[in-house]
Amino acid sequence: MSGAADAAPARRLAPGPAEPRPARPVGRVEPAHPVPRPRDPAEVARIHLLVAVGTDRHPFDRLVDWLCEWHAEVADRVDLTVQHGHTRAPVRPDAVPFLCHDALQAAMAGSDLVVCHGGPATILEARRHGHLPIVVPRDPAHGEHVDDHQQLFCRRLGAAGMVALCESREALRGALGSGLADPDRFAISVDAAADAQRAAVRRVGQIVEDLVAASARRRSRAWWWAWTRPGREGTRR
Repeated sequence: MSGAADAAPARRLAPGPAEPRPARPVGRVEPAHPVPRPRDPAEVARIHLLVAVGTDRHPFDRLVDWLCEWHAEVADRVDLTVQHGHTRAPVRPDAVPFLCHDALQAAMAGSDLVVCHGGPATILEARRHGHLPIVVPRDPAHGEHVDDHQQLFCRRLGAAGMVALCESREALRGALGSGLADPDRFAISVDAAADAQRAAVRRVGQIVEDLVAASARRRSRAWWWAWTRPGREGTRR
């Protein structure tokens, strides 16, 4: 036979060594899947999962540890890339501290699933590439951020259906299990006409994060900054 059947990717026929994956086109339009269909085990191919914790200076050990622990159970079916930022590097060949903008775009375009922290810019980039991101917001109680703005922000996005919100290990494992069974559950339609609006929202989100970080720096230096200003020597209160 010849035709579309002959063009089917070999990696979908049987589990085995992963074939090189072509990058997904940026801004592709995903079909709607209102009733996800679990894949037959015989058809299951390897999927690629990207984990991105952003560039915040706080470590995010919880997320990286949870993902590496889960991946150890499904390594025969999942290729994992971990962008770990300032989190201690996991002992993995596919772990990188940071990705430049172009590399991050390529990684998102070539991934089946994206897991990330609650940074507005990362979330919006994932959605722009057709992903419903699986999001674990940073928790200041664990030293992962300066305050709870990621939690508040992501809860609102989760309620609006814009992210798959996971605030516990169990919720994350549940979402990953669903994504492994049917990655299309975490694919969304991309409206090219809204690109400009998304870019503006991304910029606003980045500004918010920059302001929060700047505010934290100002608080940390408040006492000595007043002490060292010209004309203020010896006026510390």
